[in-house]
Amino acid sequence: MNVSVLYALAAAALFGASTPLAKLLGVDTPPILLAGLLYLGSGLGLAIVRFARDQRWQRPGIPAGEWPWLIGAIVFGGVLAPVALMYGLTRTAGATASLMLNLESVLTAVLAWVVFKENADRRIVIGMIAIVLGGIVLSWPQGRVTTHDWTGPLAVAFACLCWAIDNNLTRKVSASDALFIAGSKGLVAGVANCCLAFAIGSQLPALATLGPIMMLGFLGYGVSLVLFVLALRGLGSARTGAYFSTAPFLGAVISILILGESVSLMFLLAAALMAIGVWIHLMENHAHEHQHDPLKHGHRHTHDEHHQHEHSFEWDGTEPHSHPHEHAPIQHSHAHFPDIHHRHKH
Repeated sequence: MNVSVLYALAAAALFGASTPLAKLLGVDTPPILLAGLLYLGSGLGLAIVRFARDQRWQRPGIPAGEWPWLIGAIVFGGVLAPVALMYGLTRTAGATASLMLNLESVLTAVLAWVVFKENADRRIVIGMIAIVLGGIVLSWPQGRVTTHDWTGPLAVAFACLCWAIDNNLTRKVSASDALFIAGSKGLVAGVANCCLAFAIGSQLPALATLGPIMMLGFLGYGVSLVLFVLALRGLGSARTGAYFSTAPFLGAVISILILGESVSLMFLLAAALMAIGVWIHLMENHAHEHQHDPLKHGHRHTHDEHHQHEHSFEWDGTEPHSHPHEHAPIQHSHAHFPDIHHRHKH
């Protein structure tokens, strides 16, 4: 199994676990403030990890041409999407909102395929449909659902669109420092949501509650987002989004195992659909002759067939290692994903 698939599924598991773990911890905080504190915990936690890793403040090394992609991702995913979702939740039934959140993976894939020209064959589309259907079954309302008006569902749909744009823009910078990318998004989203919560009168919870919330945010949002960025680096937007959309199912599994919740027929049906979708994706074998254009970037790598370069510094032979490097043009054929080295036309 490709390690990037494991990154995507691990990201989904951590994110999916955040809801049942918050319930287990007995966290009782207004939703907008809770979202802000979770994001803030992720941003601050990743900043600490990054500082500990580098032993000092280290420039992220993002090429000048990629900063607009990162800023756009932060604005759409860290500011607009959380605010739109929180507004939508105040005017939408919870079951309806849960159902609509499945739009994110669909919109991510559509944008990846149509706008950013990411490759998708019939197998990937069928697998995506199966996974999304599983998410719909899992969140399908069990009773009559009503909404106040259309502004709520539209706001939730807009939030999904913003996150879909965020996912595709983040793919553009996924070769850069994943800790910096995820930490920046967490800090901005945390500040935006907390400011909104304080503006409508929310108060900070007690320290005994604040600590667990921040730690949960670090793991369920921060570490999860780092893994998501690493998955984007190796799989592209559509495939990563598909694997990540298993998060509600994985969260439900954790609820069953830890909280002792019952297993329903709908849960088993959702599990079957998602398992089929993931299996279809895992069986993908996309191979053809393709041309690599010259490319200069920096990321952790080993000296494989795509990384045959000299070093401008004294290298001790340690692999994998990270430094800016340049790819010479090459034409060859092998199985591959639309990763950071395979963003070619078909």
